[in-house]
Amino acid sequence: MHKRKVNLFIYGSLRDSRIFQSVSGLSFARRPSRLDKKILFAEPAFLPGYRRVSPDNVYFYAVEAPTARIEGLLIHDVPFSAMDEIDRYEGKRYQRETVHVSAAHGTVGAQAYLVTTESMRRQFGDRFHVNLIHELWLRKRIDRFLKRHTRPGERTADAEMERLAQRELLGTTERDLVMSHYHSDAVSDYYLERELDRPRPSIRHLASDPEAERFLRNYLALVLRQVVLNEFEEQTRSRFRFELEHMRSSERYFARSVSLLVALQMINANSSIVDLLVERSLKTMPVGENDLIDYVKYAVRASRSMFDSRVAEAHLARIRSNLQPGLVPLGFELELSNLGFAAVEPQRSARQAFDPVYDGFKYFYDFCLDVLCWKMGGYIDDHTGSGVRRRNSGFLELAPGRLNIAGELSRPAASDPWLLNQLIHEMVSFFPVQPHSLHLTFQLLRHQIGRHRTLPLGFVKCLLALGGGLERKSGGLWISRMHQDEITQRNVGEELVFARCSRRNWYLGGDDIANKAPAQATTYTQQYKFIRLEKRANYEPLILCLKGLQIAFNPGDYLSAEQLRTSAHLRRQYQALKRWASEPTPITPQTIGRFMNTVQMGLMNERRRQPAHQLHYIEWALSAIAAQFQMFNQQIKRTAGI
Repeated sequence: MHKRKVNLFIYGSLRDSRIFQSVSGLSFARRPSRLDKKILFAEPAFLPGYRRVSPDNVYFYAVEAPTARIEGLLIHDVPFSAMDEIDRYEGKRYQRETVHVSAAHGTVGAQAYLVTTESMRRQFGDRFHVNLIHELWLRKRIDRFLKRHTRPGERTADAEMERLAQRELLGTTERDLVMSHYHSDAVSDYYLERELDRPRPSIRHLASDPEAERFLRNYLALVLRQVVLNEFEEQTRSRFRFELEHMRSSERYFARSVSLLVALQMINANSSIVDLLVERSLKTMPVGENDLIDYVKYAVRASRSMFDSRVAEAHLARIRSNLQPGLVPLGFELELSNLGFAAVEPQRSARQAFDPVYDGFKYFYDFCLDVLCWKMGGYIDDHTGSGVRRRNSGFLELAPGRLNIAGELSRPAASDPWLLNQLIHEMVSFFPVQPHSLHLTFQLLRHQIGRHRTLPLGFVKCLLALGGGLERKSGGLWISRMHQDEITQRNVGEELVFARCSRRNWYLGGDDIANKAPAQATTYTQQYKFIRLEKRANYEPLILCLKGLQIAFNPGDYLSAEQLRTSAHLRRQYQALKRWASEPTPITPQTIGRFMNTVQMGLMNERRRQPAHQLHYIEWALSAIAAQFQMFNQQIKRTAGI
């Protein structure tokens, strides 16, 4: 045995090479010719005096039994650094002890993870253990279910592709199974069968629908692209699980943000190839003669041949080298629509607006796109707030980390402004739909809850200048997001939906003692909804700007109907803001100075009165924000002839 290395006997989930690689960053092989720095030698071995049990049908435990033995694998020369990762994976329920196992060349000393009777009575250990093993073992059981229910007994490549396609159409079910049993006991076989045994979605009913017929090819193209994206993300996540897990600083963040970005970058960089795939599929598989599963199967097969792990690894390396993580959890929502603000009623009817490509995403759910788009939090928002899965026209809304339509169960996408900006741009580029609006979400610190301040008028003007959509109109300029009433509601009296605080949960399941979510699972967020979404805009400075403002000033809702009803000062301010948005004037240097000082103060105090980002990054962001103010004022003056 080499210095700083140990032998390891494994008898449970780690025998799966994918799980072992996900946990340790290393793989193993049973042929010496295949070994290198990342591949360790493994051989069959027996551990005498122990018996392997699995009372929950998922986890394996070695308990003492003098006449028994456990069959497993002996991994040679595992580095101490990898053992530290495996310790985290196994969790508090297991103890690593020295044992002697029987291998081909005699008795060998090794480390093994054993349990005591006392530890068996407790709940499972740390989050890395439960999160990883629940998900990976649940996926194995879903695989077994599909083999029994989708073309049972067939071992052909086509049957395997159909099972993978069926799995795509069970995407949200698998997500819900993972989330609902997170940090809890294993999923029972009965519960698993009941949840997965659902009718296969079909689009055959649309072939005889004259209203839907003209849109079928467009929706199928969207389905094909989405399945390729899902498969690329799944391949990236499977092959680079170890790297991805260590790039995520907390379990509270959406686990797929980085792998989703890798997949988006790969597809957007080769969009012509993906377009060719789509055209070939629609040409060889006539609409009306094939069902949804056939198109999904085609896309799965094509994506498997297109995916290149070396390209994915290169994208992953670039992302890792550019990350700028902070402390404040961040999220976003995108609204896309070919009709702009006329996507929803009553504007749609009033303007007689019509979307010739998707008919306002009326058939989104018919094509199971809510399931296929779950990794991006996709659904159709008709601004009714009902959240009902139904045929209705509206915006295509995307929010990575959203785990249900209502949005109260969600996880932040990241704590990194650079990563967030990259995701925004790649998602806008991926969908062949016009961008409309962007909502940015910031998690509140606990001491900020209930102590909010109302934004001063000058600060609101500054934010609208940075992201409110300054556009030309006949004879001048206006702030389009406000002047077109895109962020105005009149449900319970007129209000400006500029920023809103809300409560979110990131967790389903119970804690170790009570059958309820732990206190830290509930968070409060501030969401800024005033931002115009554009393909070429760089939102990284704006994200940093809003974060600094949030930390230093702690703004609350602006402006709710209740605020306007009870405050004459805010009513006057609101009227002044509407006049300014219709005919904007330059923002004074004094207002810009106060605003910039507040943002800088927040960024410099993110980490307990210390900056969370490097100083050169903060300086770059502040310079970019100042440049945007200068450009805004110059545009206003030039248009006014000043």
